[in-house]
Amino acid sequence: MDRSTEIREFLRTRRARITPEQAGLAPHGGPRRVPGLRREEVAQLAGVSVDYYIRLERGRTQGVSEAVLEAVARALHLDDTERAHLFDLAQPTPARARRKRPLAPQRVHPVVYRILDSLGVPAVVQGRRTDVLAANRLAHALYTDFEARPRRERNFARFVFLDEAARTLYADWDQVAGDCVALLRLYAGRHPDDPQLTELIGELSLHSDTFRRLWADHDVIAHASGTKRLHHPLVGDLTLDYVVLAVEGDPEQTLVIYTPEPASPSAEALNILASWTSTSITRHTSGQTHNPAG
Repeated sequence: MDRSTEIREFLRTRRARITPEQAGLAPHGGPRRVPGLRREEVAQLAGVSVDYYIRLERGRTQGVSEAVLEAVARALHLDDTERAHLFDLAQPTPARARRKRPLAPQRVHPVVYRILDSLGVPAVVQGRRTDVLAANRLAHALYTDFEARPRRERNFARFVFLDEAARTLYADWDQVAGDCVALLRLYAGRHPDDPQLTELIGELSLHSDTFRRLWADHDVIAHASGTKRLHHPLVGDLTLDYVVLAVEGDPEQTLVIYTPEPASPSAEALNILASWTSTSITRHTSGQTHNPAG
């Protein structure tokens, strides 16, 4: 992915969502050709010259200081995740560290497999690009049997956008789809040269108009917790809270655990689903590689 294009579109979409009034500027008379702030207004708010900001928005970031990036982030009202994304785009790692090559394979530690199997609620280990690295039997029953799919298809983004079952499973599919794309955008800022990401984005763009529209928004998000509303074909409606936990040893692995409110209809429905779920789903062998290409 071209970083100049990425930073240009990210900054353009961020300033398009802020009005002069929201930024504390006096409105100018007359109609505006584009929504949101003009480049010169962002420059004014950030305390830099118009030419300097234009160079930045065009992707000419060599030598840009952290102080300037912080000022631009404040001017555009970026949240913490968006700020981190701006820094990823504007201050990439040295070129020699970004040579296009497969990333190291992600491995799930045997202890994490045991944790998954010991939990009485759905749980998933998610890796790069929203890849599903592992899941317990209740998570397979709740979503889909990822282990029955080819390895390249064990991915939440592919499930959300390319599997028709996902549209009926998620009560808030539009929100889920937007969050999924925003997670991929955040990852893309850190790994723009990941060939598997490029393949995934190309596939989703080819087959989903919604994905193409959301990808063009350049939104980013990082989840720590939240709520999923589901309509399961076997047990009906469920509302599950989830928490995202870091997996020690791999900063790009997370353990996502879904829990219902105690003694709620969702808890009862999840218990029924658990009773209907076979316990004989074959587990990966300990430490098995998720994907040879990482």
